[in-house]
Amino acid sequence: MGLRQNRNFWLQVAGAVISALGTAAAPVATAFAILYAGGSGTAIGLVSASGTLPALLFFVIGGVVADRLPRHHVIVAANLVSAVAQAVFAVVVFTHSVRLWELVLISAANGLAIAFRMPATEGLIMRSVDRAHASKAFAIFRTALNGAQVAGAALGGVVVSSFGPGWVLALDATTFVIACGLSVLMKAEGRLRRRAGMVTELKEGWGEFAGRRWLWSVVVQSAVVNAVGVGAFMVLGALAADRRLGGARDWGLILSCDAIGMIIGGLLMVRLRPRRLLVSGVCALVPLALPPAAFALGSSLVVICVASLLAGVGVEVFGVNWMTTLRQEVPHEKFSRVAAYEALGSFGLTPLGAAVAGPAADRFGLAGTLWCAAGAIVAATALVLTVPDVRKMERERG
Repeated sequence: MGLRQNRNFWLQVAGAVISALGTAAAPVATAFAILYAGGSGTAIGLVSASGTLPALLFFVIGGVVADRLPRHHVIVAANLVSAVAQAVFAVVVFTHSVRLWELVLISAANGLAIAFRMPATEGLIMRSVDRAHASKAFAIFRTALNGAQVAGAALGGVVVSSFGPGWVLALDATTFVIACGLSVLMKAEGRLRRRAGMVTELKEGWGEFAGRRWLWSVVVQSAVVNAVGVGAFMVLGALAADRRLGGARDWGLILSCDAIGMIIGGLLMVRLRPRRLLVSGVCALVPLALPPAAFALGSSLVVICVASLLAGVGVEVFGVNWMTTLRQEVPHEKFSRVAAYEALGSFGLTPLGAAVAGPAADRFGLAGTLWCAAGAIVAATALVLTVPDVRKMERERG
């Protein structure tokens, strides 16, 4: 089936784009809701970590569920949970009763939804396209998603500055509801497989993951990059924007530039078909060291925006090559379980990175902490390139 006739694919693109508008704006609203209530960088990191931890605890369960049930039904349920969580967050902000423990619980509910939505989404998009159209489809999907993130991040900064963070959170809740409606319209992706026991299926997924050296090697690299990325960029970046730049509006612009870079990277990958899938992918993550380095240098807003744009290009080049590799190498009936173990490994250190970023900056200084983050990203990439299976992975011909 060609991409134009692929109903599930386009419904998934539409749902992802709509929900991404609110999701991209939400980090701006969350960070500045905490800062406006008198919170600190440590509080932002704690709320971020509280959302990631439940996701990590339930990713593998979410992967099994997504391989057992119609994946679009799993996505609907997860989106409904996120819609309720963000609506409650909006009410808390509107009533000026922002308390840290409430934000931690709301963030945890969102993290639980992510644990089921992420494996289901990745499994569904991979199942929806055949190998011949996989690379192009993934590039289109991610480019559309990133376009929405550009608009969402910019909108978040403007709305927070003009009207306050509550309205952004209400918008986020609404977009999740609309995405649910689009997911309901999807058709089941074929016959459901015969179910084995939960433990058996977890073991099967782990065997598929652990038996591929290239897979877990890149996941280790991603674990380091994501940990310092969330800590150094999302937490300390927001803090630096508040202290040294123009606050929420400038932070929204920086996030928008990151998403613009992803769009550029996605457009490049619609046409480009690198033969060495993983070499080109993992090397593309090196530019993620540029934003923390630019913040550490005390660079101007323009320089930081350029650094964020280049980082965004790198993320997208990696993402398309990585998804293409998984689609090429992993059996479709195990997509969601492998995706769950991949997510668990890739984001396993993220709560730690988010939680320690603020205290580390308080103890060692903002610039020193950001330089350490940039160095860790470069070092992780250099190490993963020493793995022969990573260097040898090639795109299938045809």
